[in-house]
Amino acid sequence: MTGVQRLRLGLLLSVVLIAALAIGAGLVRAAFYQASAAPVIQGGAPAAALAPAGSLGQCAGQPARATRELRGMWLTTVYNLDFPSRPGLSEDQVKAEYERWLDLAVAQNHNAIFVHVRPSGDAFWPSAYAPWSNWLTGRFDGKSPGWDPMAFMVSEAHARGLEFHAWFNPYRGTQPAPSGVGTDATKLAPNHPLRLHPEWRIAYPTGKTGRFYFDPGIPEARKFVEDSMLEAVQKYDVDGVHFDDFFYPYPEGSDEDFPDAASFKKYGAGQSKADWRRENVNTLVREMHDRIQQIKPWVKFGISPFGIWRNRTTDPKGSASSGLESYDAIFADTRKWVQNGWLDYIAPQLYWTIGFDKADYTTLLKWWTSLVKGTKVQLYIGMADYRVGESGDWSKPAMLDREMTLNRQYGVQGEIHFSAAQVRGDKLGAVTRYRKAHYASPALLPRLDRLAAAAPPTPQLTTVRKDASGKLIFAQSGLESTNWALYRTTGGPAELVATGRTGTEITDAHPAATGTYCLSAVDRNGNESPLSPGLTTPVA
Repeated sequence: MTGVQRLRLGLLLSVVLIAALAIGAGLVRAAFYQASAAPVIQGGAPAAALAPAGSLGQCAGQPARATRELRGMWLTTVYNLDFPSRPGLSEDQVKAEYERWLDLAVAQNHNAIFVHVRPSGDAFWPSAYAPWSNWLTGRFDGKSPGWDPMAFMVSEAHARGLEFHAWFNPYRGTQPAPSGVGTDATKLAPNHPLRLHPEWRIAYPTGKTGRFYFDPGIPEARKFVEDSMLEAVQKYDVDGVHFDDFFYPYPEGSDEDFPDAASFKKYGAGQSKADWRRENVNTLVREMHDRIQQIKPWVKFGISPFGIWRNRTTDPKGSASSGLESYDAIFADTRKWVQNGWLDYIAPQLYWTIGFDKADYTTLLKWWTSLVKGTKVQLYIGMADYRVGESGDWSKPAMLDREMTLNRQYGVQGEIHFSAAQVRGDKLGAVTRYRKAHYASPALLPRLDRLAAAAPPTPQLTTVRKDASGKLIFAQSGLESTNWALYRTTGGPAELVATGRTGTEITDAHPAATGTYCLSAVDRNGNESPLSPGLTTPVA
């Protein structure tokens, strides 16, 4: 961190304290950057850039097409920033709030949701490894709320055709007081692993912003953390395991290092401390990748890191940027993870504007696009909806729209928006703007290359009826896969009009006066069957 950044941090601390505690130093540092006027992008993408691939097939003799991209939002529970709205709500209240978030996702034509189920060494499910989250129960005693939120959340997401990605913070054990227990071990729940294993516990930083961490350098602690997350994979039908950028903590000051000298002395094996820390994180990522595939090979594993690996001035393989470097600051060698194929997707947090001198969005987008080229790792982008309305270029409602246009020009396979509250808030109309431009119709999820499989059998549409609201409801036969996709042609190319989980009602809520419909089966890896014969609806 530069001296200027530290000065800004001090001046703005009172304003951004809640954000700093909740989403971490990485996002706060990003928020302090002030973008210069954004230049007009000339000439579009290079010739090699590709738009997201469409599906292939025919519906009633017309070509069928559908965008393939992931669209999601982060639903964060820490500090109750998004959900639940406050701790200690009843089961019915929590369920109703969650359903409203899913309704928002459906209205935005999203196809995935990323839910914070382990924000800080706790759990939103009955766990043998972690106490119940106080953001749910309103208590630090670890006692059960009497129901299983994870089972409900996964089931309801699937009922709406959304993938459920379980979002974990691996090493954070607590959050700062008074909303969390900070570094007061006497306030930990009786079953909290850092109370039962004080040798795994590290307090950082000193002072009122301190929290407990699991020591990443202790193999037994790392294995326990992995087991605690994999428990959710084993027990629930999650579609993905998701980390953000919290591994080793972001530096809290120039004079205070993360106090892991004891574990480094015991396990360092002659490495530099920085290399040892990076290898500890590498081991976590590699082992999670391997263990997830052993348990449920269809579950995707992805990470959303800070948007800069290293700057080119530090390393010629880095990006033309001058911001904080995740490789050096938090010991996250994101480039290595991609090159070694330890991830199914990576979603760098590109929380800056087009034209920003320290970290230009276009420059970093090109760097990440180049990194994933030739690998089987899919590239999504973490979008900074939370910054809309800030001074400078973030005061322009078109910024996110422009950035998403670039994403498509450079072949990005999807976006995740931070966070759900900002998607709902739609400040400056920015969300409405990018939804109309980029999410106006549904999208199929990208295929996962490592799980290539034969297409599922083709289903059939058998009958159709119209309900009182004008919605068309279809019956089918032969649908045996996880999901379905409904296409409609009115004489031209057939467009994707609806998707859903098998077992849910197949509908077109906004039908044309007359149209011909075709149905496909889609497995949980995105493989799609040939389309069914067309079923033509009567003239209205």
